Amino acid sequence: MFKRWINSGVLGAPIYRDEKEFLRSRGNAILDGSDTQLGNFARTYLNYTGNKGLDFIAKFNNKYVVGEAKFLTDFGGHQNAQFNDAVNLLLNKDVRAVKVAILDGVLYIKGNNKMYRDITTKYSNYNIMSALVLKHFLYKI
Repeated sequence: MFKRWINSGVLGAPIYRDEKEFLRSRGNAILDGSDTQLGNFARTYLNYTGNKGLDFIAKFNNKYVVGEAKFLTDFGGHQNAQFNDAVNLLLNKDVRAVKVAILDGVLYIKGNNKMYRDITTKYSNYNIMSALVLKHFLYKI
């Protein structure tokens, strides 16, 4: 659903399916592709060392941006693993890009659950945000 939303043009930047055209593009741009294709692009051009694909690659204000998007519907178990996948991107110090975890769902509900505690303490200085504020963030970097 996230990629369909991005491809709707909601971010107001041209969307490229071809890597070379994306690299040559001037101004803001978004690269469209499968998770595997985006992961391979990031490994080749942005020094990404993760073993998973990515959900988002863009250029805004002359900066590359890489992101992982998750919709977390519950606490614990598999949802914690999904959360950790997104956080692992943020912790990857080798990536030569702005890193963002685009997270929506229950993690923003104030309480004593692990995800809420982590985003408000341990990871509070990282780029963790809802898709609802992604456009604003991208144009401000």
